Order: sequence, then structure tokens, then C-alpha cells
Amino acid sequence: MRSIQKPVMNILLPQTYLIGLLGLLLIIAILIGRQLLRVRQDELKLVKLEKNGGECSKKPSELYELASVQLKKRLYPQAVSNLTNALKYLEEEPDEARAVIENALGFSLAAQDDFKSAIKHYKQAIKAKENYPVALNNLAYARQKLLQEAEAAKIYEQVLTLDPNNKTANKQL
Repeated sequence: MRSIQKPVMNILLPQTYLIGLLGLLLIIAILIGRQLLRVRQDELKLVKLEKNGGECSKKPSELYELASVQLKKRLYPQAVSNLTNALKYLEEEPDEARAVIENALGFSLAAQDDFKSAIKHYKQAIKAKENYPVALNNLAYARQKLLQEAEAAKIYEQVLTLDPNNKTANKQL
């Protein structure tokens, strides 16, 4: 009698498919795991800062750190409160610290669609630190949202004179 042999191709195709599928699932599991770790770290940091009385602190750096975590967690009203308090306690801090806090406060307000107030804080950030590309980009974005396209374009052009490779300004223009 003759023995019937299956072609090698018929055996390799399902194996290749399964190996590819397992590889894809492994990549997805790694990406999801990394994201879960990041979220967990942010939550632990938020809890730690709140336990240490971050909201009651009078140190601008602690209030800014707490607000930064709140921004990551999209807790915008709480971030606005902490950043406003940080501004109150800024005394002998360098102008760059004021600029960073004002910019973050503007970002928090813009995230809540309060673009007029955000513009005020972006301007304060630029006043504290001239040629601050991040604040300038944020200011231009807020102007765009208020349909002030010409002013936004001028600001984006100003950003490009400071940083010709600025991706945000290049993209928006």
C-alpha cells in the first residue's frame, strides 16, 4: 500500500499563523502592561502627595508637583486650585518657576474651555520668561480656539523664529 503524505505547506501555514498571532498578542500585552504601570504610578504619586498634605502646602514646588499629577489624571479643577495657590506662595522663586506655573495654569483652564482666562495666564508666563516656546504655542492654540486666526498665525511664526524645528508651530501653520 501507498502511504499518503501531507504536503509540508499545509502543516506550516497553521503553525506560522499561530506563531504570528502569539507574537501580536505578546506585543499587545506588553503595551497594556506598561500603560497600567504608568497609570498605577500616577495614582500612587497622587495619593502620596495628598497624604503629605500637598493641597495644604505653602511650597510652590509641592503644589506644582501635585497639580502636574492632577493634570495627567485630568483633574483640571483641582489642578487649577493648586496652581493658583502655588502662584500665591511664589516669592523668591526664579521667574522661570512663575512661567512654568502660569503656563500649567493656562493649560488647565484651556482644558476646561476657558480660553480667555488661559490666554491671560499664557501671557503672564511669557512675561515671566520671554521666548518661552511652549507658552507661545499654547497661546496661539487658545487664540485659534477663539477664532483669532491671524493673531495665532503671528504667534506660531514667532515660535518658528525661536525654534525653526518646532513641530507644533510647523503643523499648525
